[in-house]
Order: sequence, then structure tokens, then C-alpha cells
Amino acid sequence: MNKYAVVAQILAMLALVGLVLAVYILWARPYQLRWGATPEELTRAMPGDELDAHPTFLATRAITIQGTPEEIWPWLLQMGYGRAGFYGYDILENLGSPRGLQSADRILPEFQGFKVGDEVPISAVARMRIWAIERNRYLIWSGGTGEFPGGFTWALYPVDESHTRLFSRIRWSHHWTQPALLGLDLFSEFTDHIAVRKILQGVKDRVAGRVEPMARSNLEFAGYVVAALIFCAALVLMLLRPITLARWLAGLAAGVIWLITWYAPISLV
Repeated sequence: MNKYAVVAQILAMLALVGLVLAVYILWARPYQLRWGATPEELTRAMPGDELDAHPTFLATRAITIQGTPEEIWPWLLQMGYGRAGFYGYDILENLGSPRGLQSADRILPEFQGFKVGDEVPISAVARMRIWAIERNRYLIWSGGTGEFPGGFTWALYPVDESHTRLFSRIRWSHHWTQPALLGLDLFSEFTDHIAVRKILQGVKDRVAGRVEPMARSNLEFAGYVVAALIFCAALVLMLLRPITLARWLAGLAAGVIWLITWYAPISLV
């Protein structure tokens, strides 16, 4: 293959990646940053906003739960790796947990006494701490340092006597000058919403007294992984084989499948 063909392949791949990223930035990202939240809720001031006044990543997601804040609160307080889990994709989030792979399906009294400053294990290697807490109202995690460490707020707002809005608000800034942290930033940028919306749904299910079968959540998670791998494989093949319009369109189709699988609107029920 001559150098002109190589340049053509590289340009074709960059064009494809650029097109897919453009769709992500213009459509997928705005949607995933506001999953379940109304326009009014997006602008609502919430506890923890002061942790980063001008974040480059600001996500507010929400779900309506049939239950009171008092019924929902214990499920939030006990979350964490090696604790009750996260009620989401256990096959990833609880991998290696000393309490087992499956998230708790009941309230665990031993994890109900946490206070400001206590550690919140996120994984086997990552830790956050409780920054602020007000029982039955909000719980804030923070793992950063410096003037604006960023934070993760869980907040409860009653709708009526039997329904409550559960919010997740995440605010932090990308570490553009710290390559070691930037990799984690980018991973969070593209995958965070998948985990958070599943957690919100997991809390809702548990308050209602039901738990999604683990096999079903594993299958759902596998679908996300397969879609990403197909897109990555299509990009690799574009570099290894002579570029043709058919192969470029196949790569574009793989990118579209990835976007739809990861970011298409899903039911809030």
C-alpha cells in the first residue's frame, strides 16, 4: 500500500470518528446529561453546587419514585462498593466485592450510621468521602481535592404524600493538564449516564419491593459492550484493509448502532 492510500485511510477514519463525535456532542451528550429531568429541574440550585462553580461536566438526572423520602433514604445511605452495592450493573460495579456480586435487596442496618467525612468506596481502587449529609434530604459525595473538588449529590424532593423525585447531580471539571486523570474523565464522560440511570431505576425498584433479575441486567450490559466493540473493530479494520465506500459506510453503521444502543431515549417507567 502506497503512502497516499495510507493517508486516505487515515483521513477516512478521522472523518468517520469526527462525524460520530459530532452526533454525540450535538445529540447524545445533551440528552444523557439531563436524563429524566425537566427544564426547571435542570436550573434548580441544589446542595453541592458550590463544589465546582463552573464545571465542564454537569449532569442532572432524575426519576419519580412511589415512596416518601423516609422510605428512599436508607437505600441511598448504604450504597457503595463492599456495602450494599449500587443497584445497577452488578457484574461490573460489584466485581470482587467482599459482600458478593449482587447488590442488596434489603436495608442493611450496619450501613445506616454514616456521617460527614466517612469513606464511600466506589470500587476496589477508588474512594470518595461524604461531604455533606442531611437525613431524608440529600447526600453529597466528593473525591477531589483543591479549591473546586467536584461532587456527586443525591437529593430527594417530595412531589406529594406518596411520590418523591430522586435526583443525581454530578459536577466536576476535566483534568486537561493531567493525563493520568484525563483518561478516567473521558471514561466517565461517555459511560457515566449508563451507570447512573440504572442506579436510579434500581433504587426505584427496591422501594417498590422488586429487584430486576441479575441475568437481565447482565444481558443489557453485554449489549452495551458488544455495541462498543463492534464500533472499535470497524475502526481497526478500516486501518488494516483498503478503504472502500462500502467499508466506510459499514463503519458509519457501526457508529450509529453504538450511539443508538448507548444513548437512545428509554422509558422512565
